[in-house]
Amino acid sequence: MGRQEEVILEMKDVKVHFHLDEGVLKAVDGVDLRIKRGKTLGIVGESGCGKSVTSQALLRIVPKPGEVQGKILLYRGGKDGTDEPVDLVKLDPRGKQIRDIRGGEIAMIFQEPMKAFSPIHTIGNQIIEAILLHTTDDKEEAYRLGVNILQKVGMSNPEQRMGEYPHQLSGGMRQRAMIAMALSCNPSILIADEPTTALDVTVQAQVLQLINDLKEKSDTAVIFITHDLGVIAEMSDDVAVMYLGKVVEYTDVDTLFHAPKHPYTKALLNSIPSVSMEKKRLESIEGTVPFPMNLPQGCGFYSRCKHAVDGVCNAADVPLVEVAAGHHVRCLMVESERTEQEVEA
Repeated sequence: MGRQEEVILEMKDVKVHFHLDEGVLKAVDGVDLRIKRGKTLGIVGESGCGKSVTSQALLRIVPKPGEVQGKILLYRGGKDGTDEPVDLVKLDPRGKQIRDIRGGEIAMIFQEPMKAFSPIHTIGNQIIEAILLHTTDDKEEAYRLGVNILQKVGMSNPEQRMGEYPHQLSGGMRQRAMIAMALSCNPSILIADEPTTALDVTVQAQVLQLINDLKEKSDTAVIFITHDLGVIAEMSDDVAVMYLGKVVEYTDVDTLFHAPKHPYTKALLNSIPSVSMEKKRLESIEGTVPFPMNLPQGCGFYSRCKHAVDGVCNAADVPLVEVAAGHHVRCLMVESERTEQEVEA
């Protein structure tokens, strides 16, 4: 398996720090991920764990005073005349090169389309603008492509919708229009940041099916960000569980649901209701995610973990360790169990 043939984007020790008067806010603190062509990487975690900021770092749209560090390598397969990857961190966030990539090769479905769309421009105007920037200079062709992509995402009367404003569309239609704009330039990577938030169950299922269908037809890599583990189970091939700006568990979706290792992942899975539970109370994770500034040493989950050991889990920062083939966990207890098993064997 050649890396350039399968892995399309790689994050190495990516950090997003906000230098404030009170100190350094570490929204993302050393993330390592690999996104594969034609596959879906699910990123899951509580609100405030760094999921959306990670996606902003990929597009280099982190708001000031945020600073992106590390490496974000985009493997373009010779599109720029070379097989060498492009490090997005080294690019000027306002430069031509990143502007060509943003929306063209890497597109994003934002969490709230009502805020992401301009309220004073029609849906068609905004989709056509993206097509003119990345695909063609012909306005008539851009219009035809815009109508075609709206039709592909299941929008009724696409010609009429092209002339309507965001407030004239329902929530489901706005989300479809947002997906259409993201897919209008055939991106290699699609970032979906909680695309089903605030949608009813029927529309949610349609949107998820649409993303899956388009991924299969176009061989697009998808980064699916959500807090809903049910959606992760349906959509993802690989899953990264984030907590306090770090990846605490990273493996394929089947392993995550059938053999989770990190206490935080187990707690998340135990909080999902099931039909067989009868009157049993759901487990809850006590406490809240700590504010990511001036944090003490040790595991970020230490203050909420039922299995934490004083003097061990809070003594030093915990590395992300491969405990089995393709299964990475950031937990000293899991690493200790693995070591003991190896010694016994």
